[in-house]
Amino acid sequence: MKIKTLIFLGFSLEDVSILLDAESKGNYEQMGECFRKKLEETRAEIGKLQRIDGILQGACKHNGKVMELFKMSVTEPVIKEIPEMRIVSKREKGTFAVTIGKLIGEICACVGSPENQRNRVKVTGPIMFLYHDEEYKETDADIEIALPVSGRIVVEDPKMEIKTLPAVKVVSVIYRGPYPGVEAGYNRLFSYAEENSLEPFGPSRELYFNDPAEVPEEELMTEVQIQVRQE
Repeated sequence: MKIKTLIFLGFSLEDVSILLDAESKGNYEQMGECFRKKLEETRAEIGKLQRIDGILQGACKHNGKVMELFKMSVTEPVIKEIPEMRIVSKREKGTFAVTIGKLIGEICACVGSPENQRNRVKVTGPIMFLYHDEEYKETDADIEIALPVSGRIVVEDPKMEIKTLPAVKVVSVIYRGPYPGVEAGYNRLFSYAEENSLEPFGPSRELYFNDPAEVPEEELMTEVQIQVRQE
């Protein structure tokens, strides 16, 4: 019965073995950690399914032409020189659905703290997501959220840091629409880089210009940037 229940909850046979072994040893802390990890994965999957639901609803409304909608929502690539910028950032591994929102909230709370407001800390640019992995990961992704700031900022979180991003040359597009469709922006950028003998390198950047809590998904504006150099 225990094994059937754990498998129903989505645990693998290896996970089931670990959980039963931990239970027999009275290691309830390890069991709790396994359940917390599964809860995080489940919430991420729920978020993914909700986004898929939204996209499919949009596709139904437009006679299934969702890929054409994504394509139309990506601007032509442009090459830009991005100057160095001072940021406050935090980097963690996790799922996109959970970790990005969590880190954004923590950084905004830091910048908006009474002490930093007294110090007249100012936000000088949009919130950014720096993606450090070389390939897409659904879980355990290496995620860094950064916010450009000026002023004497005080940071209490030991995992949060203040640093300067170097000046970079990037190819950039603006994507408009639900976040899951941002892949269309990356596809356009990598195709452009290949066509123009540009070599992508380093972490890509996503800049978020509006808040999903304030505007409909189809109006979300995201700038996607990939660093490039001449091959």
